[in-house]
Amino acid sequence: MNNQNFYISDITPTLKQRMMGKSYKTDCRLPWEELRYLHVLHVDLAGQVHEGEMVVNRHIAQSVLNILQQLYESRYPIQRMRLIDDYGADDDRSMEYNNSSCFNYRLIAHTDKISKHGLGLAVDINPLYNPYVKTVDGSLYVAPEAGRAYIDRRKEFPYKIAEDDLCCRLFISAGFQWGGHWIEKKDYQHFEIGTEQIAEWYPQFE
Repeated sequence: MNNQNFYISDITPTLKQRMMGKSYKTDCRLPWEELRYLHVLHVDLAGQVHEGEMVVNRHIAQSVLNILQQLYESRYPIQRMRLIDDYGADDDRSMEYNNSSCFNYRLIAHTDKISKHGLGLAVDINPLYNPYVKTVDGSLYVAPEAGRAYIDRRKEFPYKIAEDDLCCRLFISAGFQWGGHWIEKKDYQHFEIGTEQIAEWYPQFE
């Protein structure tokens, strides 16, 4: 499925400079060799074609490339797909711009365990319209906050990810889990590799 617009490459020295101190923190325990750069095309809601890029774990690079190419060929709308480094590796800022992304090194809050985004094994698609939603101390927490208008999933709106749409079906078919299926919280933008598989690939991080 690869062609001149859809390809995988290693992390080049130039790309390392772009990521260092941003998505690739100075204390990052994941070696550069475990990451890959994806170049793709995607279309927005108006049908305009854009170049997209994403850094992912090498284990999922081909699967994600295939998914993004199928979404492009089906004209499935993705508004932005830039490296999160273009937003200072600030998740909230990236989400507010509806930027689809993957790798951003960080630990799970209050632990020393690397998050799935920190391993490049979770992908967020159109996050503004598909927010993370959780009740915390009786209050509804929404990320990004600007996505609060889109927490009612019974409504129809642009860039909405639903269980039966192409994006969700492709990721699940490729072995990803969807945050929209979670019970105690919802993360409608989020597709991740399961914990058991990650433990096989990276037992040193368990």
